[in-house]
Parts: sequence; C-alpha cells; structure tokens
Amino acid sequence: MGRIKFRDAKLSKANIYRLEQINGIIQEYQAGGYTMTLRQLYYQLVSRDVIPNSDKEYSKLSNVLKEGRMAGIVDWGAIEDRLRVPYTPASFDSPQDIVNAAINQYKTDKQEGQPIYTEVWVEKDALSGVLKRVTSKYHVPIMVNRGYSSVTAMYDAFMRFVNEGAYKNRGVNILYLGDFDPSGLDMIRDISTRLREFQEGYNDGDLVANMHVYVESIALTKEQIDLYNPPPNPAKITDPRAAGFIKRHGHTSWEVDALKPEVLNDLLTEAIEDKMNMGVYEQMIEKEEEDKKKLNTLKNAL
Repeated sequence: MGRIKFRDAKLSKANIYRLEQINGIIQEYQAGGYTMTLRQLYYQLVSRDVIPNSDKEYSKLSNVLKEGRMAGIVDWGAIEDRLRVPYTPASFDSPQDIVNAAINQYKTDKQEGQPIYTEVWVEKDALSGVLKRVTSKYHVPIMVNRGYSSVTAMYDAFMRFVNEGAYKNRGVNILYLGDFDPSGLDMIRDISTRLREFQEGYNDGDLVANMHVYVESIALTKEQIDLYNPPPNPAKITDPRAAGFIKRHGHTSWEVDALKPEVLNDLLTEAIEDKMNMGVYEQMIEKEEEDKKKLNTLKNAL
C-alpha cells in the first residue's frame, strides 16, 4: 500500500524521532510477513523501554501514528484494524477464473483421522491475524472470544465437539491464549464449566457424556512471563476476580499481546503438533496435491 501523504503534519522533533522508531519496528514485522495492530506496536515500544506502560502513552501513540500516516511517514499497510473490515461478495471474470480460485482454495481436512480434534481459542481479535498462518496450515479452527464467550458461541462450540469428537470417537482439545490477569485466567475455568454443563444436559446416552474436552492454556503462562519478560500492567482491582488473583499472583498482570508473533506461532505450532499424528497429516497433504492435479485437468478441459 505504501506511504501516501494527505496533509502536512505539525510534528515535534521528538515525535518525528518516535515515528522513526515505529518504522523500524514495522520493518521487522513486515520482514516476517506480519501486519501489526496498534496494540502490538504499543507493546513493542513498551518492551523496548521506548515508552512507559500507561493509558496516556497508548493514547499519545495512537495520535502520533495517525499523524505519521496522514503525513506519508508511515506505511498505510503496516497497521490493520481487524474489527472494521467490510464484507465484499466474491465475483469472477470467467469460468477459468472461478476454477483457478477453487484450485487455490482447495484444502483437505488436516484433522481427518487425527486422534484428537483441536481448536484454538483466543481472548483478543488482535492476535487472530498472527495466529491464522499456523491454524490454517494445520486446518485448526480459531475462535475469537473477545472476553467471556456468549451462550450462543458456547453452544455452537459444544455441538462442533459432539460432531467432531464424540461421534468420531476422539477427544477434544482447546488451545487457549489469553491475558495473565484476573479475568484472563478465569476464562479458562469458565469455558470448561459451561461446556461441562452442556455435556451433562445433552440427552444422547453415554456417547456425549463420556466425551473428553480439555482446555489447555498455552499463553500467557507464568513460565512464559519469567522467560520472555513482557511489560507488566497493574491488576484491575475493579475486576470481581481481582482479590483471588492478587492473593495468588500479586498486583501485577500481563497481556498476551506483548509476546512477539514468532514466539506465539512457535508456541502454537508446538502445541498443535503435540496432539497430531504427523504421519496422517502428511498423508492428507499428499492427497491435497493429487486432488489439485485432478482439478487442473478439469480446468484445462474448459
């Protein structure tokens, strides 16, 4: 997308220097194929001791970044807003065009034949774009909860687990990524409790009653905090779960966004592959390639 100037910005020398620092971080992310969110940029600046961790600094960063983009100093394609994305219906220029699209999009179900059905659940939408490169590779669904999940989303998830777990005689594993704070930790308990309620009330004999659903927190953990030293936040004392959290962990909390994308993807890849039969996975890759060859034969016949 590049840098496009729409107006002259009145920036102080300090803010011009800050934009140079921002561009340096952006270039690191772009080299890895990542597009940043404002939150991720903020935590990179905090973790590098460029700015302190406070709401005031976050607001200042938002304003400086806006001015930098409007002035053509920062690449418009470097920062994305994952919530405000328009839906555009697909269209095609020719029959060959739609066949090419079908070939490019054709994927086999990499979880077919696996001993465990896996999903990735993440507390924040800001991380979904980072994690999708891993979940897409292994054909693992990713669900963004945006805090505590709705009853509709939980019921829909339960029915997926019935179809993919109980009816296929395999366990279900949720890989969860969320903040290390009062609510973030409690969400793990909440997911297990609510799914168990559906499971106990589902009238379908022993098949569903014996289904095993395991919720595994893969980030953010205390061990990862000690290892990667992400910037801390004060625990929100207004959170109704704060008292118990503070008693166990102290007055400091941490956000999962602060971990670098490559760290998150390495953690996720390891967790997914730990549950998979990689031989079966490779067989599905081979089948996908053979099927694409057949589709190309059909395309050439048009």
